[in-house]
Amino acid sequence: MAKVVKFPLPTPEKFGPVRVEKKKDVPTENKAGQLNLFTGAKIVRLHQLTEFEEALITDNQGDSNGARKLYLKAIEEGEALADAYCNLGIIEWQEGNTTKAIDSFTLSLKNEPRHFEAHYNLANLYGEIGNFPLAKVHYEVSIEVEPTFPNSYFNLALTLAMNKEFDAAVKALYQYRQLTAPENHQQADDLIRKFQEAR
Repeated sequence: MAKVVKFPLPTPEKFGPVRVEKKKDVPTENKAGQLNLFTGAKIVRLHQLTEFEEALITDNQGDSNGARKLYLKAIEEGEALADAYCNLGIIEWQEGNTTKAIDSFTLSLKNEPRHFEAHYNLANLYGEIGNFPLAKVHYEVSIEVEPTFPNSYFNLALTLAMNKEFDAAVKALYQYRQLTAPENHQQADDLIRKFQEAR
């Protein structure tokens, strides 16, 4: 006889997009111990903010249309491509454009295959639309890239439980517990108990 596992009704706050908050420095290739004395010309903007930084400020102020235009302009200029595509994907996701969101996140990964936020956001999006095998893969990659981000473990556990992989889900929740403060353990402990009963 199968046991029915009832998940808590309130959606955990762990799900949801993670915006790239600042432009990441892309390492340049150079020989060990060799200074690059000839870096090339740079365009200096008088107001000192890049298109990506302006887009981020606009996005944080809640102007998704203005932010979209600025992210697209940053992409057009080749600036912070992975980060701009990732944040553009969040805007598309929040507006219900799932296909465009997936496209933006994958373009982010095309430009930077180990982009943590793009993997994490893709995992959340796939989990939201019920594609748990793909969600699992992207959570696992996000954990590989950023092993100290606790929400990846929590969300991976929920995804594993949806795939009926209860032992692995319990293991992921124990990882989550190790990375969080005790006041965050109650929900994880409740899920651990339910997943152990479901085995």
